[in-house]
Amino acid sequence: MEWILGLCLVNMLFMLIIAIREVRRPSKALNWLALSLILPFIAFGLYLSSTNPLGIRRKRLTSDVNESTNLPDSFNRSASVIADALNQFSVHGLRASRVQILINGIKTYEELIESLKNAQNTIDMEYFIYRDDQIGRKITNVLVEQVKSGVRVRFVRDGLGSWNFPRNQIKRMMEAGIECRTIFPLRFPWILSNWNYRDHCKNVMIDGEKAFTGGINVGYEYTGLKPDVGFWRDTHLRIEGEASEDLQTIFDAHWRIATPGRKKNRGDAKTSPQKVPSVKEAHSNLLTELGAEFDRIDETHRSNESLHKAYVQTLEGNPGIPTTIIRTTYFICLTQANRTIDITTPFFIPEEDILMAIKTAVARGVRVRLLVPRHIENKIVGYAKRTYYGELIEAGVHIYEYNKGMLHAKQMVIDGEVAVVGAANWDMRSFRLNYETCEVIYSADVVEDLTEQFERDLNDSFLLKVDDLVQRSIPQRIIEQGARLFSPLL
Repeated sequence: MEWILGLCLVNMLFMLIIAIREVRRPSKALNWLALSLILPFIAFGLYLSSTNPLGIRRKRLTSDVNESTNLPDSFNRSASVIADALNQFSVHGLRASRVQILINGIKTYEELIESLKNAQNTIDMEYFIYRDDQIGRKITNVLVEQVKSGVRVRFVRDGLGSWNFPRNQIKRMMEAGIECRTIFPLRFPWILSNWNYRDHCKNVMIDGEKAFTGGINVGYEYTGLKPDVGFWRDTHLRIEGEASEDLQTIFDAHWRIATPGRKKNRGDAKTSPQKVPSVKEAHSNLLTELGAEFDRIDETHRSNESLHKAYVQTLEGNPGIPTTIIRTTYFICLTQANRTIDITTPFFIPEEDILMAIKTAVARGVRVRLLVPRHIENKIVGYAKRTYYGELIEAGVHIYEYNKGMLHAKQMVIDGEVAVVGAANWDMRSFRLNYETCEVIYSADVVEDLTEQFERDLNDSFLLKVDDLVQRSIPQRIIEQGARLFSPLL
């Protein structure tokens, strides 16, 4: 019996360590303490392996010399206050740039491939998901051809999101001269402490002058043409000018912590030489193969062709720093809005301060609209997010569920002049566990494009009412509440 008592005391010590480490986040601490009671010792091991960022600590990506300027007086007060508040968190403050809104995958890939084939000096690419499918192979072929032409190409992928990217393709890329690295690969020693911290970015930088960023990874499903996935609604950005330099700064920081690829691995299967089409041929093939399907896509979902003048702040979320940059950005925008807030996100599991910021915005007279998907691949997240709707609807928030297909866009529009677009979701993972980037854009023209698309998306959505939530069955409510219990860990 003494040994049982001893084990209980040791487990209690482990629980005390968890409570002390998570004292600033009681909800997370309670979740881990509950798991420690259910799974003694095992839960503590999982806790240490999933919440120990000691090996990735670094300083916040902000310039020692603030290069930003103030917004012109033509912007309203809320935009000016947001810009001033976010300067201390952004990479280089306000940057004069030109921005194009890219709606959905096909248009994004067309613009991306065209820009890649015109690169003269450098291409730096960083993706959470990079697939070896119709889209991925075409982009890879362009990279291989460009490196042969003397362009320096660096490629970073996430170890989990792109874990099934074929090793023979990495070998082929490296043999061609592409420098390849992986953020926290799923192998020793990274699997022991950093497996829960992921690189969620989708960024491409070209010649230090042009950049692509947003919610679109590299994969055929993002075209909206994959039969088992269906229509895919997403938002991406093309940026030219000073703000692209800030994304380059972020890439360089991620490049330094990434693990270099192995040029030769014993036991790798030999691959037969592959014919690499010319860059021009690769681009024309994409238009030929996808052109017919693209023509059938609703015209209202195509991208705006214009590059709009804008002021841009680039921010990076980083699990290795104490400040939750992305969450702070959202909070500042919510609390400074005076007239309107339109939010689009696939994952909505906010913390209490974000919930309060949304509800108090409505209390100030701000019209708040939240667009979320009707269906979501992650079932636990899907169940948990619905438990937040009741109090928001009661507070006066208009919640719409998108029903046309997969909603993957991540954007927020404030007061007709400020937009936030990036890869970050409204959940604890994006706020605290992922490497993320987001762009805060100050431009009435950019906001107009995003607002027009938001209104079109509402046509494919339906407004949730309290009655819709009341009619849920008791088993469904129990499942949803159970999912929310674990929301601090999602």
